[in-house]
Amino acid sequence: FTPYSYSSNPNLPHPTHRIQRGSLNTETKNLYNISVKGIKGQLHRLPAAGVGDMAMATVEKGKPELRRKVHPAVEISQPKAYQRKMTFIFFFLSFFFFFLSFILKITLGFAITGPVAKECADLHLRITPNVGGIA
Repeated sequence: FTPYSYSSNPNLPHPTHRIQRGSLNTETKNLYNISVKGIKGQLHRLPAAGVGDMAMATVEKGKPELRRKVHPAVEISQPKAYQRKMTFIFFFLSFFFFFLSFILKITLGFAITGPVAKECADLHLRITPNVGGIA
């Protein structure tokens, strides 16, 4: 059991040290995933993040005030199919990460366009008011 994971989900498609597309609301184009919080790697295997996991990321392309800093980010959707316990199989069209700002106690980017996974909305309560729909 890891404290930042919703369930024992083996489908973790987003490894560390990978450039990924950021969310549209924060005006970030590329994010570089540095590490995943609460998950450690194994020999010859990188730590990976799934839906609802918190990761530390830097902005490669985007606003100048967001660059050259490390931000906590939460993965809100993934295109790889995953199954909830005893329910349906879900997948989204693309990856999206959402920044959390713990210093200002608000979230950067006030509205999330598109659906957000229920696992992410249950774990991170500050994302829930900014969501258009929960899948």
